[in-house]
Amino acid sequence: MAGKVFFSVTMSLDGFIAPESSEELMGRQWVELQRWVFPQRFFRENLKLGGGGEQGRDNDILRETHLRTGASVMGKRMFDAGEQAWPEDAPFHTPVFVVTHEQRDPWERPGGTTFHFVNDGIESALDRARGAAGDRDVRIAGGGATILEYLNAGLIDEFTIALSPVLFGSGIRLFEGVDAGRVALEPVRAEPTQRVTHLTYAVRER
Repeated sequence: MAGKVFFSVTMSLDGFIAPESSEELMGRQWVELQRWVFPQRFFRENLKLGGGGEQGRDNDILRETHLRTGASVMGKRMFDAGEQAWPEDAPFHTPVFVVTHEQRDPWERPGGTTFHFVNDGIESALDRARGAAGDRDVRIAGGGATILEYLNAGLIDEFTIALSPVLFGSGIRLFEGVDAGRVALEPVRAEPTQRVTHLTYAVRER
């Protein structure tokens, strides 16, 4: 049985998931937004940063999200930023399908991550990701424009937001341009921790 298509992101209290500028995607503001992730044991293990780290519910959610993911889809903007920032052993450890207009051979990294470049649309990228994921889920990794394309196309089953106590003021809004007349949400779970609040919704057609 095919798995779900989902996304999981951290969002500021005023609705932003990333700075506007590509040069700042891994900068100070983004680091503040993701501050809940860095102390977690799973994060440290996955990026080979050494032992130690927190082991509470935030850590469990990071691990569960990683284990449910059989393949990922991302946009070219996110890939371009990550190509410079990810370690050689990229943190996905599964196939990743990059939606792009370019033609490029697959880029294989150590640890099981191979980036495949898909230039014939979001549905093609998703079909290929489903095939690679088997019975596990497909994660739409980002960025915001790519998530929105899949959401508006009715291709997302579920999503989780880690709501972080940070204010951006400007940047990339997660739901800027959402087709609110088509997309309805069903609350699934709300889990507050000391650092963030994890909100999970099922997506339904309105």
